[in-house]
Amino acid sequence: METSTSLPQDKLGKSFVGHLDELRSRIIFTLIAFIVSLSGAFVYVKDMYRWLVRDLEQKLAILAPSDVIWVYFMLAGVVAIAVTIPVAGMQVWRFVKPALSAKEQKTTLAYIPALAMLFILGLSFGYFIIYPMVIGFLEKMADDFETVYTAQKYFAFMLNMTVPFGFIFEMPAVVMFLTSIGILSPKRLAKARKLSYFLLTITAVMITPPDIVSDLLVVAPLLLLYEISVTLSKWVFRKRFKDSVM
Repeated sequence: METSTSLPQDKLGKSFVGHLDELRSRIIFTLIAFIVSLSGAFVYVKDMYRWLVRDLEQKLAILAPSDVIWVYFMLAGVVAIAVTIPVAGMQVWRFVKPALSAKEQKTTLAYIPALAMLFILGLSFGYFIIYPMVIGFLEKMADDFETVYTAQKYFAFMLNMTVPFGFIFEMPAVVMFLTSIGILSPKRLAKARKLSYFLLTITAVMITPPDIVSDLLVVAPLLLLYEISVTLSKWVFRKRFKDSVM
């Protein structure tokens, strides 16, 4: 009797350890992809820097030699994140793949290219719409001051205005993926609508100049993004339910 009850526990323990080993290997592979991407981006980082400062009337100042390395690492890091996101998505997909049906595997695999595209779209929204609006407002306020930008502060500010939108714009693809594997449902998203609206509005107000037009320009796309995510979740949920009945 003791032998028969210990066997399932043994198998469970081995299965759990096996999952942990696989998860570790997926994380390591993702980290390697990030490091390789970072190294590759570093080759072209000077070109990226020159393009980003093309409209500035003055050269950016540095307070220490190490500031240059810090700025270059920041810029290369953003490129590396953009490249690594689909790799990380593929690793997550491979990890959950055994628990999915053949049709679910094929469907969820299609979301991975969308992760990279949505991240780039979010970065573009932040850089071409939010960043000029905020920097223009702050420069008007600084009319009575002599402004000297340091490279470190300038790019830290720019990335704070752009990179978060890259991740926020991932919402539709992430929601569709989680709905496909049964973690999320349209009902849960609908219940969380008020809280989500509140958090997205607070985020928009915090990162934009204190005027209603700027707030609306940011809040509207974020709320629209949430509603698109809910709609896509409904579509995936219905399709998943229909497939399971068939």
